[in-house]
Amino acid sequence: MNAKGPFEVKLVPQPTTEAAREVAHLQRLSLDKVFRGALEGTSAGEMLATRTPDGHSGGYVALERFTGTLDGKRGTFALQHSSTMHEGTQSQSIQVVPGSGTDELAGLRGNMEVHIEHGAHVYDLRYDLSS
Repeated sequence: MNAKGPFEVKLVPQPTTEAAREVAHLQRLSLDKVFRGALEGTSAGEMLATRTPDGHSGGYVALERFTGTLDGKRGTFALQHSSTMHEGTQSQSIQVVPGSGTDELAGLRGNMEVHIEHGAHVYDLRYDLSS
């Protein structure tokens, strides 16, 4: 199955240790999202990110929990992100955490891609609920 639609994201910087900031050049952020379309609901999570001094390359890892509906089925599930950018070329891995689905989304498996289309964030979730 495939679910696609827009989402809004709010990133808020969070405190980090001096070593994380000064030595590892990490930034910690909370994330809050509102999904529309085949995914209707919200998610909350945390992200750790880093960038090169010139801003052309970087990476992030994040975990978030979605609460709402997927194609009309209610429940929650977690997403795990690991993405990098090198000189403007992006490599993304966003996976549904195995076993994290609840209620009507129990058994959910899949992966997501995020794109920016006409200035808006868009998700594309390829999933299976056949368990």
